[in-house]
Amino acid sequence: MKHIRPNIEKMPPYVPGEQPPEGAKVIKLNTNENPYPASLQAMKVLRELDGERLRLYSDPTSRRFCQAAAKALGVPEEWIIAGNGSDDLLSMIVLACAGPGRKVVYPVPTYVLYRTLAQMQEARIVEVPFDDDYRLPLRELIAADGAVTFIARPNSPSGTAAPLEQVERLIRGVTGLVVLDEAYVDFAEDDGLELVRKYDHVVSLRSLSKGYSLAGLRLGFGVARNAALREQLIKVKDSYPVDTVACLVGAAAMADQAYKDANAAKVKASRARLAADLQKLGFRVWPSQSNFLLAQAPGGGGATAEQIYKGLKERSILVRYFQEPRLDDKLRITVGTDAQNAALIAAIAELLK
Repeated sequence: MKHIRPNIEKMPPYVPGEQPPEGAKVIKLNTNENPYPASLQAMKVLRELDGERLRLYSDPTSRRFCQAAAKALGVPEEWIIAGNGSDDLLSMIVLACAGPGRKVVYPVPTYVLYRTLAQMQEARIVEVPFDDDYRLPLRELIAADGAVTFIARPNSPSGTAAPLEQVERLIRGVTGLVVLDEAYVDFAEDDGLELVRKYDHVVSLRSLSKGYSLAGLRLGFGVARNAALREQLIKVKDSYPVDTVACLVGAAAMADQAYKDANAAKVKASRARLAADLQKLGFRVWPSQSNFLLAQAPGGGGATAEQIYKGLKERSILVRYFQEPRLDDKLRITVGTDAQNAALIAAIAELLK
């Protein structure tokens, strides 16, 4: 089409995980939602919201939420930038820092939206392969020295988390912005907040979709100590990126850290049991610090990962299958409740027979 930029016309679209029709009775383990409900405090704010607030524009700075997030993390309020999901922050960063001739660097396989956003801005994309154990390819990432380097920690789809000392070596070795995408950090053993406190060219991205059970709210935020960086990112944000409902409900959820931590502990315990059950069925399972598992289908001429994915779907169980090199023999499985996980294991055992 003559109206469309050539790079947009050529690029493949980002494809989210399948969303079943409303009311469909499925076990949904394909998009890494939290299996437990959101905080009662957050739900109370939602129920009691004054409808008059919807007539007015939301606070363009999302101050109520930023205050709650800053208090929860123990950082200054001005370090927080809120957005319409952490994907919104990714878009802001690429828009402000990338562009034709500028390098966007990340290890692969990882979150494919990095590629999509870089393609939109006609940036130079440098994809550095992980090894089979998903160790951080430190030397190659440093040598690439991108204008932006994305590190998903924990990584998706592997669930693995690079040691913080390696991440710090990367930060010290590059001149561009390092983005720690910590969407799944609530299920991890540690986080990169100290690196944000130490370095001006580091930003951490967080999400309320996973640990806080608020994927439908579309709320995320960035943490950066560098005032000049924040000022430039704010230039490219939407006028009102966070709606009033998300701001107020999100603030209440951030204030209820005890509830979030209790749910995360349940997910981590279920994750360990699910990994063990998959290994008993012959799967290779990578050590995960997220709320999902990457599982390689058993070999030996049995059912392939794609066949298992399709067989589960026929049984109303959704998991994620990526028809891409290095991933097409694997499934990414969200950790559900113990009852959901048991149903999944029973169905897989039946398919493997």
